[in-house]
Amino acid sequence: MQETKPQLTPPNVLATDLDGTLIPLNNDATNRRDLARLRSHFESSDCTLVFVTGRHLQSAQQAIADFDLPVPDWIICDVGTTICKSDGSGNFLSVKGYEARLAQLTEGLSQEAVRTALTPLSGLRLQEPEKQGRFKLSYYADQSELASLTQQVADRIATLPYSMISSVDPFNGDGLIDLLPQGASKAYALQWWATETGRSATDLVFAGDSGNDLAALTAGYRTIVVGNADASVVDAARLAHHKAGWTDRLHLAKACATSGVLEGCRFHGLIADA
Repeated sequence: MQETKPQLTPPNVLATDLDGTLIPLNNDATNRRDLARLRSHFESSDCTLVFVTGRHLQSAQQAIADFDLPVPDWIICDVGTTICKSDGSGNFLSVKGYEARLAQLTEGLSQEAVRTALTPLSGLRLQEPEKQGRFKLSYYADQSELASLTQQVADRIATLPYSMISSVDPFNGDGLIDLLPQGASKAYALQWWATETGRSATDLVFAGDSGNDLAALTAGYRTIVVGNADASVVDAARLAHHKAGWTDRLHLAKACATSGVLEGCRFHGLIADA
């Protein structure tokens, strides 16, 4: 599908994944240079910056410090099951209204009941306690077994008010399986946030690289798929945009990670070309 330069009103929100997307790849000087350009833009403009990550809040804040990322206005973390707002002084406070919404989606079913339903499955390994959340139950799986385990997990939770997102860690190859309240995802959280803050879909640019970004990449926002994204994510995003008839919302970046985000922001008009 050939990309068409957008004719929409310029966006004013960047919502971006972190690992493999905004965070520079190891020892990549171009990524670090382009991160400085992105940081300068968000520090000097009235554009809104939202991090949308699988990391938990403390890990996302650590990434800001470790990689000298621009400080966002909002952090959507735990694969879309927590929304936190900056208080302007370096702290991020969880949005209680979103917590209440997710509690409704679970229909009162406890995570322990979900764990019990999955206990007979070999090959699933619970992730560390700090990677679990009130509304996120996360497992590791060997990449070679991920497809089989994904199907088995889907069968086990078919009657439960929970859904599953599977992906592969781009850095160590671990298979990742997250159990979330039915329908919850990065896309669901972003839509809830947009509605609550009075944003339209075309105000947003979303950047991502992996399977847990796919729902947001295909939700109707202007999107950036960075150059290091998994081929299956590229193909799925391209197909979804084609089927929806969107000819001006998808940018498949040639550059990787941070540099791909900057490239896509320029393509979509969020940042001036110069």
